[in-house]
Amino acid sequence: MASLTDHLSDLVADADAVLLFSPTSSFHDRFEDGDTEVVVVAPDNDVDAEVFVELPLPFDNVKDRIRFGIEGAMDADLVSAGDEVVCIASVFDGGSDAVIRVTVDDTVHTGIYDLFVNSRAEPSVIRDVFEVAIELGQKGQKGKPVGALFVVGDAGKVMNKSRPLSYNPFEKSHVHVGDPIVNVMLKEFSRLDGAFVVSDSGKIVSAYRYLEPGAEGVDIPKGLGARHMSGAAITRDTNSTSIVLSESDGLVRAFKAGELVLEIDPEEY
Repeated sequence: MASLTDHLSDLVADADAVLLFSPTSSFHDRFEDGDTEVVVVAPDNDVDAEVFVELPLPFDNVKDRIRFGIEGAMDADLVSAGDEVVCIASVFDGGSDAVIRVTVDDTVHTGIYDLFVNSRAEPSVIRDVFEVAIELGQKGQKGKPVGALFVVGDAGKVMNKSRPLSYNPFEKSHVHVGDPIVNVMLKEFSRLDGAFVVSDSGKIVSAYRYLEPGAEGVDIPKGLGARHMSGAAITRDTNSTSIVLSESDGLVRAFKAGELVLEIDPEEY
């Protein structure tokens, strides 16, 4: 039976670019002298590729991994709308085993690359907060939809531009987002008003914060309410990222520098 590598030449022959996700040296070498632009997308440039996009997280979801690589290549002006891109990735353990061909268009550029690469907080912290928000969006609280607001990074400035609505259950603790037990607590506290504040490294600094940034000039999509407005505005006044779960439509949105950068439907994640 013919293997994947037996068909690669035909699969990439007319492509505008090839994205190799964490290739071995020998796998990379077979593409290096070809006519097609080759982009390595990996945690480290172990194969000394001339064109490299750093992958800050493993992105177990292959769709997210490919989306991230394409956006990174777009941001570096390596590919553009209309290009045919062949993505070679690993779905199962044991090396490259999948080829996915994508036509690049504006819908591919979702904001996920900018969110993870250019945020002040560590990429793993952004991921962990997203996972909490997405799980809340999928399951709700006791079967009912809930809303939640997480402000991640630049915690000192965020605290200075907010005030407490109630006692802070995390005031003297050193717990981090991503801890499964802590995440159960976050889901319980999400029923109450106010924002969660999370540090660059993932320490939960506070819950129940009323954000007080100036909202002048902040432009958010129509239909979004006060939670989204304050979440967007705080990212304009600080170097933070806001991740907001909407109680009304169930979507998870991320804001940076006062602008919407990513929107995800938890039910499709």
